[in-house]
Amino acid sequence: MDQAMADSRWESDALVERVLVIDDHPLFCEALTMTLKDSLAVETVYTASCLQESLDQIRDRLDPQAVLLDLNLPDVDGVDGLIRLKTVIPDVPIIVVSSISDNRIISSVMRAGAAGFVRKDSPREVLLTAFREVMSGQQYTPPDFMPSHDGDLSESAEDQALERLADLTNQQARILQLICEGKLNKQIAYDLSIAETTVKAHITAILRKLGVHSRTQAVLVAQKARFSTILHDTRADE
Repeated sequence: MDQAMADSRWESDALVERVLVIDDHPLFCEALTMTLKDSLAVETVYTASCLQESLDQIRDRLDPQAVLLDLNLPDVDGVDGLIRLKTVIPDVPIIVVSSISDNRIISSVMRAGAAGFVRKDSPREVLLTAFREVMSGQQYTPPDFMPSHDGDLSESAEDQALERLADLTNQQARILQLICEGKLNKQIAYDLSIAETTVKAHITAILRKLGVHSRTQAVLVAQKARFSTILHDTRADE
């Protein structure tokens, strides 16, 4: 690499001052933090051990320029966490760093709005390449990633589910998650410190956006964005 290219790359890296890492493994968070600071000249790396903690930080005016997200968190299942993040920071590039690297998962992640996907067991240089490409406005996926183009019915339903879920506000997404946990309106109102009438209004809006008529149908749509459903569909295609 010549000096001009090296200087250009350094300047590109130095422009990124604030990165948010969302992962519930402290050692991995620490390793990512060191890599971002030492190799990419990131000034400040914020960390969160679950999705809700990251949303609270953003609500408290944290303004990251990029996010590294592990999808397998204590309070989210599948790409619904990514979708919820995109509702509050739609213009911030999100790189998913996950140990679950099935092609169908990667496809779902990219369709849900991720800017890149990196396997957790990748060498450090792969992460650096992915980060640089994403921050330059490109997308990054593993070299051996094969996008799905079969157009089967299960993939079509999954696509529709992701698109509908992406239309939910963050509060609506939180309520849908609580519905999936089997909670009643009164319990949801208590958990979120809002009036029960407000919960009912949100649920009406959720059903309309998802194109369904009942809570059960809404849960089924949400499940389309979860690892277990996506991987089950993958095995069914084999």
